[in-house]
Amino acid sequence: MAEHLRCLHKVPGSMSNISSLRVRRRTSANPWLSNRPFYLKLQSDHQKDIKVVIGLISAAGLLFVIITHLTKPDAAILLEDEEVILSSCPQDDDGQEIVRERMTEMERSIRCNDSCNFQLVESVPCDMPFKSDRSLAKPLYQAWMELLNMTQESIHVASFYWSLTGEDLGINDTSSKQGEDVLNKFGSLLLKNVSLFIATHVPSQAHNSTDLEFLEAKGAHIKRIHFKRLTEGVLHSKFWIVDRKHVFLGSANMDWRAITQVKEVGIMISNCSCLANDLWKTFKTYWDLGGSSATIPSPWPRNYSTNINRDRPLEVRFNGTTTKAFFSASPLSFCPVGRTPDLQGILDVINSAEEFVYVSVMEYFPTSRFRRPPRYWPTIDNALRSVAIGHNVHIRLLVSCWVHSDPSMFHYLESLRSLSDPHANITIEVKIFIVPVGNHTNIPFARLSHSKYMVTEKAAYIGTSNWSEEYFSNTAGVGLIATQSPTDPQKKIPIIQEQLQSLFERDWNSRYSVNIDDLPGQKDCAWKHGFKHLKES
Repeated sequence: MAEHLRCLHKVPGSMSNISSLRVRRRTSANPWLSNRPFYLKLQSDHQKDIKVVIGLISAAGLLFVIITHLTKPDAAILLEDEEVILSSCPQDDDGQEIVRERMTEMERSIRCNDSCNFQLVESVPCDMPFKSDRSLAKPLYQAWMELLNMTQESIHVASFYWSLTGEDLGINDTSSKQGEDVLNKFGSLLLKNVSLFIATHVPSQAHNSTDLEFLEAKGAHIKRIHFKRLTEGVLHSKFWIVDRKHVFLGSANMDWRAITQVKEVGIMISNCSCLANDLWKTFKTYWDLGGSSATIPSPWPRNYSTNINRDRPLEVRFNGTTTKAFFSASPLSFCPVGRTPDLQGILDVINSAEEFVYVSVMEYFPTSRFRRPPRYWPTIDNALRSVAIGHNVHIRLLVSCWVHSDPSMFHYLESLRSLSDPHANITIEVKIFIVPVGNHTNIPFARLSHSKYMVTEKAAYIGTSNWSEEYFSNTAGVGLIATQSPTDPQKKIPIIQEQLQSLFERDWNSRYSVNIDDLPGQKDCAWKHGFKHLKES
């Protein structure tokens, strides 16, 4: 463009010389031009007109450059309460691979100057004490209320559904009070002109909930996204973004039971605008498809893309310790250029482990979960088998069982565990985590471990998806992958991997974890059909 403008500025002189030459050749033959004063005035007027035209063209070119710079997709700011029409921007056909190939070693990480605070978050169901609690996790209710109290301008929430009051279930139970506190706090912030943007799945799983209507009446902006129409899946993500600088992400739904009746694990990151703004891009992929006729763009416009990913993690300080971190997303169709797919993030964490892989998930299926007959899907299962057998990495799976579990899951877990061989230094252990129901039988869809995380000696992964095919192929989810290296032996705060490992080991060694062989007879776990062969033998 600069060369183009320089060429334009040379034109006036050139055109003047050409005009003079033509006039000299014609003067002797044309008596009308022999009137020199008249001709000079005409020539002067002509040159002025040309200069005006050239000046206008130059100004227009300069204005075009300025507008292009200000509105380039990477810098575009989209209004959040406005319908956005998605249009295709030209991108490299090979997408993610080309982005990866163009990087040099000097570009392998992106630095952020924020001094972020990181905190593990956990909810432990009431009437479920631990004898030894070495966890440094903050209670979920406390984390949510802290985030709400921090809020000054805006909150973005991506959620599967909302059900924060006991009335939704027709239940009068004191354990619902904290959820009601959270809902009322959202309402009070709306009255203080805080902007609340909610992206949620439709149809809602909470059929009788009026939470969203309550918030909408107070001014909340809500998009109900029909994911089944878009991907044949659901919006299963669970995260908050506060003031574009604080984040919550984890297994907890916007449900009062997540606080007091279900075991959840997540993370809270504060004062970290670099990561918050990157997660906001994923929120926008949901928000901008909230229209009834919206379709998933392919490719996504460039303003949705990211340069923070598995190949270029963000280098930032968490609690004073240098950390490399990035967000992943699923399904693949909701991964604009640069975004690491959630499944790829999980596989990378498994494949990079050299000592151990500890996994805590609600469900584990090396198959599809919701189609009949099920389809074999061994992607994660093969990765675990490969590192256990090929690299002698110690595998531990802690999988939830409750009254609604599919008992066929235990066959797959037995198959994986059967590979364990002490003589070959292959160690694969499986335990089942059971939350005692006790006197809480009146509360439906509660009393279970809902966690979705993994830790190795090198990395921590905290996500929102169960481990089976559909959660990665057609269902919306997110994950955080973070790695810390101890740099100061005097530091009292353990690194992220150590914190998550400590939480896992507390659960693994607790009385709520049972060996898979000991499932028969566990009344709060749906084991019977899956272990019928054990009863008969």
